[in-house]
Amino acid sequence: MSFEQNHALCRKHMGRAVEIRMRNGRIHRGIIRRVDNRRVYLRPIGQNRNLGGFGLGYYGYGGYGGFGAGFAIGAISSLVLLPFLFW
Repeated sequence: MSFEQNHALCRKHMGRAVEIRMRNGRIHRGIIRRVDNRRVYLRPIGQNRNLGGFGLGYYGYGGYGGFGAGFAIGAISSLVLLPFLFW
């Protein structure tokens, strides 16, 4: 898939549980929290939902407690929606 296709797909499925396969073979599962011009941010599935006083969590903005881990959109090889019953 092209960068534009991956970007549109990630934006379309914000808030949904997904499995992202990277070009290097790594697999990441989580909920899409944010998409910007270069990265998609996932909150790992099963993470504690208590994010602290201001919703930013222990690691702050951009950490696992905030918007989650960021992955380069250009490095995504596939994106699969996970069924609701998965988590």
